[in-house]
Amino acid sequence: MNVALWIVTGILAAMYLFAGLTKSFTPKDKLAANMPWVEDFSPGIVTFIGVAEFAGAVGLVLPWLTGIAPVLTPLAATGLVIVQILAIVVHVRRGEQKSLPFNVVLLLAALFVAIFRFVQL
Repeated sequence: MNVALWIVTGILAAMYLFAGLTKSFTPKDKLAANMPWVEDFSPGIVTFIGVAEFAGAVGLVLPWLTGIAPVLTPLAATGLVIVQILAIVVHVRRGEQKSLPFNVVLLLAALFVAIFRFVQL
């Protein structure tokens, strides 16, 4: 089980690291080409979402890996579950059903990490 958790954690961390850095450092008008939902939010909120995703990616890996405050790993995964719930709400509200399966997969993967890392504490 630990190997599966690390694999899912690594994939999630890589995806959120990339997504977080992209949202944090790419101008909103350039993001809108591939992420039309950003039109509904201010540049500051889009950057905040990116920083939250980046922090979640770091929080998924470092605390558990180093053994320093390992409770932060399932808490980071729980935060990413919340991010995905909010993303699903935005996509449903905007009628962007094509995005939903990907969001649901990310939500379930983060939920898997959160539950099983809490159990391992």
